[in-house]
Amino acid sequence: MLEQVLKGTKNYWGWIFILSAIILVGFFFYLEQTNYGLGITGLSRNVTWGFYIAQFTFLVGVAASGVMVVLPYYLHDFKAFGKLTILGEFLAISSVVMCMLFIFVDMGQPFRIINVFLYPSPESPMFWDTIALGGYLVLNVIISRVILDSERKSIAPPKWIKPIILISIPWAISIHTVTAFLYSGLVAKPFWMTAVLAPRFLASAFSSGPALLILMCLILKRITKFDPGKEAIQKLAIIITYAMAANIFFILMEIFTAYYSGIPEHIHHFQFLFVGLEGNTNLVPWMWISTILALSALIFLLVPSARRNEKILFGICLAIFASIWIDKGLGMVVTGFIPTSLNEVADYWPTIPEVLISLGVWAIGFFLITIFYKIALSVRREILR
Repeated sequence: MLEQVLKGTKNYWGWIFILSAIILVGFFFYLEQTNYGLGITGLSRNVTWGFYIAQFTFLVGVAASGVMVVLPYYLHDFKAFGKLTILGEFLAISSVVMCMLFIFVDMGQPFRIINVFLYPSPESPMFWDTIALGGYLVLNVIISRVILDSERKSIAPPKWIKPIILISIPWAISIHTVTAFLYSGLVAKPFWMTAVLAPRFLASAFSSGPALLILMCLILKRITKFDPGKEAIQKLAIIITYAMAANIFFILMEIFTAYYSGIPEHIHHFQFLFVGLEGNTNLVPWMWISTILALSALIFLLVPSARRNEKILFGICLAIFASIWIDKGLGMVVTGFIPTSLNEVADYWPTIPEVLISLGVWAIGFFLITIFYKIALSVRREILR
């Protein structure tokens, strides 16, 4: 199967070249970071988690969203998702790899990650987050390898793989739940310390992940002969509709609780996001863009004729992915530190090296997705022959 990776059109190799160039640039600045330290980033004593951890948080959701394809297909025998399951598994694998790489670059000195295993702390959510992500990666690698090999040989998957698939379903939910616990268990950070953070994380994950999967499928449909099927795309769109509605509802609950309670420590974080605080308005335009994209996308999703139009659906999914990336990948993590516990408004914005290192990690993820999807589609073409 791997030999298929070495075959492709000029567009395929051009895309591989672009991703490779971005990876090399990111790696160069990562080497600079290892020499200079995290001072090369915008992080400080007041803001210790920034762009790297925000990307990690967002991508854990994308990884967990694979369950939205696996669960209907394997538990409810929804055959329309048959062509999507392997793509969902590969998207999950690539996302988990990116998650791990973002933790890796955020550690500063890469060998510090070994301390998690040398000195395990079962009382810490970080320890369990490491276990959850590692386990989820192993499960998806096993499942995708066995399923794809069975498809290539045109035989039924072995019976022993079914229990592993069933285990992966609650495991997918656990990885983003444990990630939410990392935040909501911090009593000194009122912006994060809320019981609805885990449900909100899951709702946003089940919006952004399937949205990205639809985008991938529609792109593949345009540039290859792969057709996931109209029914599968429309069912995913309905899942996104419900999840996005829940996500917006949870955010409104947070805002209502903060303002109705009148507790300044809770209100200040939302003021920082949407109107600015003490002249710091870095995130204000971004959050309003996120809000407009989210509401517009949900309105269009609620209109069946718009949802069934694949060109409009492509724009809707792009808006949802961008909106949730801004919310989780830019705003949520940093806002937990601003204002600080001493009610000071710290200043944070990702530096150019920080952004380029992050782009390098994203490029690695899309490189893996490209390779995995190339293999999967090649196997499908062999079956059709």
